[in-house]
Amino acid sequence: MIEYVKPAEIEKRSFEIIEGELFDNGIVLDETNAPVIKRCIHTSADFDYAKTLVFSEGAVAVARDLIKKGAKIVTDTNMALSGINKKRLAEYGGEVFCFMADEEVAKEAKEREMTRAAVSMEKASRIKGPVIFAIGNAPTALIKLHEMYENGIYKPAFIIGVPVGFVNVVAAKELIIDSDIDFIVNRGRKGGSNIAAAIVNALLYGI
Repeated sequence: MIEYVKPAEIEKRSFEIIEGELFDNGIVLDETNAPVIKRCIHTSADFDYAKTLVFSEGAVAVARDLIKKGAKIVTDTNMALSGINKKRLAEYGGEVFCFMADEEVAKEAKEREMTRAAVSMEKASRIKGPVIFAIGNAPTALIKLHEMYENGIYKPAFIIGVPVGFVNVVAAKELIIDSDIDFIVNRGRKGGSNIAAAIVNALLYGI
């Protein structure tokens, strides 16, 4: 049967359904991490996120504190950039960047036979101040961030690692989980730019 819901109440009703299904399946979420997990489920209609999202210790508090202090956010897709609530982020002095369409990045990536995502991470590492990376598409972005950190070149303030796909996706995520960088990562193949944006927005809405 069609359920008639006022437009302004649709999101609220969606979260009520999510909470009901979690309860019916005996899934109890960590109270602090729950808003992030539920927004990922809301975005994807996929309840696997209740089991596969992994958080470093105090991750939500760390990320929100960075946002409140004006941290910049770098994404690996313009889709993620467009999905993040930039008006809300600007209230704390933050901005969102994506360098994937940058002509210099494209030229350098071709010359060095690297992905644009990897070169974009190198460019992002030159941003002044703390940066939160929201990676929803390219595992090579995570690999490059990990490489720079391991070589003592750069330490990201925070990584949201949710690339989707098959080639190196699982392994790239595990690199971040096994590091001492603060993170929110979705284990396995699932993720996407919409999930990266959803996580950022969940962090923003909870401040």
